[in-house]
Amino acid sequence: MNRVVHPIEEESFRRLRARLDTSHFPPLTRAVVERVIHSAADLEYATDLVTDEGDLAKAHAALHAGAPVVVDVEMVAAGITRRKTVCRLRDAESGPGLTRSAHAIRLAYEQVGPGALWVIGNAPTALEELLTLDASPVLVIGLPVGFVGAAESKAALRESGLPAVSNVSEKGGSAVAAAALNALLYHPTSEETL
Repeated sequence: MNRVVHPIEEESFRRLRARLDTSHFPPLTRAVVERVIHSAADLEYATDLVTDEGDLAKAHAALHAGAPVVVDVEMVAAGITRRKTVCRLRDAESGPGLTRSAHAIRLAYEQVGPGALWVIGNAPTALEELLTLDASPVLVIGLPVGFVGAAESKAALRESGLPAVSNVSEKGGSAVAAAALNALLYHPTSEETL
């Protein structure tokens, strides 16, 4: 099923491309970079995001084959279109040394097991918890935001060697995390381009 793009979105991407040449990026990286920039109106993401085209290709295939998508908060889930997600934050509880967000990640992993796409756009502690699990993710979109732990948790994600989309700075958030996943959802599969 082809996605119908609203004229405002078309014009927004036209203006983005008029201000920033993204043609040098490989296809999926370009899709992610442009959609993240579009979601935040922040051109700095072009140099702040860290992606790997091979990881994105594997994640794109898994996503379109039905791999589960886990999010850290409902705001990320609300931003992801055309796909149901798993968010266990409502069921989670904080405790000594464990934030509610971290507990939600544990609960989600118990539910979905290995092979999911994880989209973390809010809580650095959720990303930190995911890194302690043997989750074997297809992809981790780790874009939590904040002055405490956000940049550090994203650096730990990159150091982990897991397939990931992250950024170097403290910025991020639910909208940009959802946008990164939507870029993979919206990008056509080989069957759709035939």
